[in-house]
Amino acid sequence: MARPRGVDDLAILRAATQVMGRVGPAGFTLAAVAREVALVPATLTQRFGSKRGLLVALADRTVEDIGELIARVRAVHEGALDALASLIAEWTAAMDTPETFAHHLAFWCADLGDPELYERALTVHRAQTEAILGLLTEAVAAGELRPGTDAAALARTVQVVIAGTGVTWAVVREGGLAQRLRQELDTALSPHVPA
Repeated sequence: MARPRGVDDLAILRAATQVMGRVGPAGFTLAAVAREVALVPATLTQRFGSKRGLLVALADRTVEDIGELIARVRAVHEGALDALASLIAEWTAAMDTPETFAHHLAFWCADLGDPELYERALTVHRAQTEAILGLLTEAVAAGELRPGTDAAALARTVQVVIAGTGVTWAVVREGGLAQRLRQELDTALSPHVPA
């Protein structure tokens, strides 16, 4: 009979995200993640095979998290635009300092050069775009955005706002990322909001 797992995979993946933000690619090891969850590195090797396997599992889990997160923010926010702002804040919550943002960005840049991880990064991007598009389409239908608003084009703009705001914020270092994202999102949406 197999021994019960003391720490489930989801807790390990959450810890991996924290370690990624704290140490960046250079310091990211199975040992560092294992320390974070009080396990031995061999346990992570058994579950994920390697550091790369852990990164692949984390990318796969990110796609699942998007659907769960949308359901959670929709349950809390009556309006689609408030839900969108909350969704974006949740996506970027782990990047609460310029350093953690830089570390996560470094991982993302590394993903672009690795075919398997790139495919997963693209899947995450598409899932995020679909989530944004769904909320913007809902906002148009509810009258939160002007009739005739091109929700697909606006969803692409919102994706650019998220990425660009993060980089700008990490350089300028004024205020918090969540606050800055909300300001830039409101600016991007304002021409489409009825008077």
